[in-house]
Amino acid sequence: MKITKLLLFSLTLIISLTTSVRLSRAEATQSGILYQDMTLTQRRAFVAEKAREIARKMSGTDYAFTPAFEMEIQKGVDFYAQRIGSNRGDSPGRGDARFIFERGQTVAPKIIKVFTMHNVAPLIGLYIPLVESEYVNLQTPNQMGALGMFQFVPQTGEHYGLSAADLLDVEKSADGAARLISDGINQFGTDRMKEALALLAYNRGGSNVERDLAALVNDQNRSCSICSLTEQRDKLDKSFRSESVFYVPRFFAGAIIGENPQAFGLQTRPLSSF
Repeated sequence: MKITKLLLFSLTLIISLTTSVRLSRAEATQSGILYQDMTLTQRRAFVAEKAREIARKMSGTDYAFTPAFEMEIQKGVDFYAQRIGSNRGDSPGRGDARFIFERGQTVAPKIIKVFTMHNVAPLIGLYIPLVESEYVNLQTPNQMGALGMFQFVPQTGEHYGLSAADLLDVEKSADGAARLISDGINQFGTDRMKEALALLAYNRGGSNVERDLAALVNDQNRSCSICSLTEQRDKLDKSFRSESVFYVPRFFAGAIIGENPQAFGLQTRPLSSF
């Protein structure tokens, strides 16, 4: 009798928790509350749902994100959201994030056109330059020599037939980026998260990502390979720990805001609609 009561209590608790999560998700997505005003539980539910929507749009499949990876995406969302309306001017990486999405609108039509032409999901093309440059066509090389909005290094540009001048041409650099992502998707074609791995490879290089997968991903954690790499960052090199680990979560974070602008107080349309 005690066992039966315990089982009934456990079942009731599970149903209650499940209902609570569903209600939180519904509240966060249907009530019109700004993300910045949501409770922590509502933010988590919102990010989890919207990240999966972005994944479906860019891959046509469902991604099995882990809660830990969703937390990484949420950190990225918070990073951009806290800058919306900050009135800190237009300073990439620190300034008011409203400028980011205003710039994104001006280049979105070209990027969508180019990525569609290469049969790569336009969402991928739209939000790579958000992470790379916040849509600033950077004229001065960084310490790696990267140039332009898509931050190609000259050697990679040459591989895709782009001169140094081409790297500063948004449409031409978008074309190179689309081909690079397409190659990455083909390279990781057997992985259900091949698009996310192609994004990681855009930042880290395909051979490095292959090495990382071979070292850390197995049959037990393969359902979310990008999650497995992120959650085992301490086993990877300094470059991954200091930069690459943030790349894919920041991509999803930027896409969540760019595709749901009014949920963040941005009075505009989703970037993919331009």
